[in-house]
Amino acid sequence: MIKYPQKLAIELDDQSLTYSEFYYYVQMLSLNLLNKHEVKSGEIICQCVERSLSMVIGIMSIEMIGAVYCPLSPRDPQHRLHALLQQTHSRLVLVHSLTKTNFNGSILLFDIDLILTNSNITEEMSFHQLSSVEVTPDSIAYIIFTSGSTGIPKAVQVRHRNFAECMNSLIYINTFTKNDIMIQMARCSFDIHVQETLGSLMIGATLIILHPGGTVDFDYLSEVLDKKEITYMHTVPSLLYSFFSFLQNCNNLYTLRHLRSLCSIGEPFSIQLNSLIASIDIPKCSVWNLYGPAETTIASTFHLVNTMADQRSVPIGLSLPNYECMIIDELSQPISVDQDGELLIGGVGVFAGYSGRDDLTARATVVIDDNRFYQTGDLVRMDKNGLLHYKGRKDHQIKLHGQRIELGEIERCLLQSSVSACVVVKLNDDHLVAYVQSSNVDEKQLREHCQSHLPPHMIPSKFIVLEKL
Repeated sequence: MIKYPQKLAIELDDQSLTYSEFYYYVQMLSLNLLNKHEVKSGEIICQCVERSLSMVIGIMSIEMIGAVYCPLSPRDPQHRLHALLQQTHSRLVLVHSLTKTNFNGSILLFDIDLILTNSNITEEMSFHQLSSVEVTPDSIAYIIFTSGSTGIPKAVQVRHRNFAECMNSLIYINTFTKNDIMIQMARCSFDIHVQETLGSLMIGATLIILHPGGTVDFDYLSEVLDKKEITYMHTVPSLLYSFFSFLQNCNNLYTLRHLRSLCSIGEPFSIQLNSLIASIDIPKCSVWNLYGPAETTIASTFHLVNTMADQRSVPIGLSLPNYECMIIDELSQPISVDQDGELLIGGVGVFAGYSGRDDLTARATVVIDDNRFYQTGDLVRMDKNGLLHYKGRKDHQIKLHGQRIELGEIERCLLQSSVSACVVVKLNDDHLVAYVQSSNVDEKQLREHCQSHLPPHMIPSKFIVLEKL
């Protein structure tokens, strides 16, 4: 960060910080956490903050003092936030003015906005303290929660080594560089946001943040892309398709003219999206289809999309540098070209494990020839050119708008209400429907129960109550 003191680091509408200013506020918060809250290296610090300068300052400060960053979504209901806090055993949550009320009085909170507004907060603080903080490559950098088939979310632990090597691999293939102006698209429930924030600022790029709700306000989003001359954008295919269709209908495609690198991840890259991108012809822009579960650190495979050659299927491509992919059959034997099998991922990105769940970690990983692999549960096929193609799941896990969902987690939530049996299904690739067996509950009650226990993306669009399933 100190290599570019006067360069613009982050900006949100009319608020901005140079690298020098950003680093100053990060140091202030870091020292406050060390001295006033006595945070230790390796301690898990949760953060529940909307998109803001404070959000990025908080993330970087947690990392600077050797603590473990754990994002909590401001969109989650209070019951779920408290359950996740209990799972992490975190004693401190960083918040700001918009999220303070998400927690009750028994939880220790610190308002990050005080760092930006209180000039006296650094009195008697010694900045040289930060040089004595010890962080090793094998220390845990962050925890990200994913949906759990047992009904309990899983806390994925990612080491500093995992994150740094993943960033090196993405930089090596030229997806993003220090000269990029990057737009921050991902919610904090996606691990992509760690790359967008920490990754961009580690290499000296400029990060443009959208105000809350900005990713779906397409007029605002297109204005930001144009005025801020965005060169790097990373989001899910469904959002890309909706946004690009909006621009095409509005005859506003010139807002994309600055893009150098467009990355898609989190869902299959549809033929419809490929055709749309081909029709709008973004000049001088490389389009990347990336793939990777949280357990292998953000991205594991890559494919430089060729809109003409990929008209029938868009591959997830090849392993990133320093990653390894293996395809196995139902008997755990390697399989050959043009056969479907489960994808195993090894290499530098394989996670440390699920926090507090060594049993789940043991079931999710396997050692082959002294190398540790994560068993993704994703079915893939390798074509004759050595490119991987995504074919679906071997279990009941689904993706909805890029979010990974275990239907069992929703079903377990419903069974905690006045429901004797239930099944949740995904329809038309864009919504969930819950079929429930009950004689004394209606759709309104079921929806309210789910809204108080589940994040918004996991709440079924429709509840069908039956006397018997």
